[in-house]
Amino acid sequence: MRLVLNDPLAEVRVSLTREGGSCARARKAVRDAAGSWGLSDDLADDAQLVVTELVSNGIDHGEGAISLAVRRTTGGMLLEVHDESPKQPVLRPVDPGSARGRGMQLVQALSVRWGTTPDGGGKVVWAQLEG
Repeated sequence: MRLVLNDPLAEVRVSLTREGGSCARARKAVRDAAGSWGLSDDLADDAQLVVTELVSNGIDHGEGAISLAVRRTTGGMLLEVHDESPKQPVLRPVDPGSARGRGMQLVQALSVRWGTTPDGGGKVVWAQLEG
């Protein structure tokens, strides 16, 4: 993780692996950034849930390297997860009989807005949170 200590509003970037522990590393980066920026505990909690979903989707459905960028915004923070697959996330209706498939519903519910941006041969899936 790269954190510029003399600039408390600096963007945080983390390179993640496709192995266990990446979601925990992403949550810690988000929690640490929110704390250094003086954001509320509620916003930090919501952002940790959202980043877990974005990173786990990158691991489960993406390809290649995964990275996280966390940026301070006027009202909160912007989370960006990059992977090397052009495959877009899908907001599916919830299937009550399935234990999976609710991740992007959660991202939509906790974010002010979210979306995807093409990036080379891959994409960035982003979510903006305020609070």
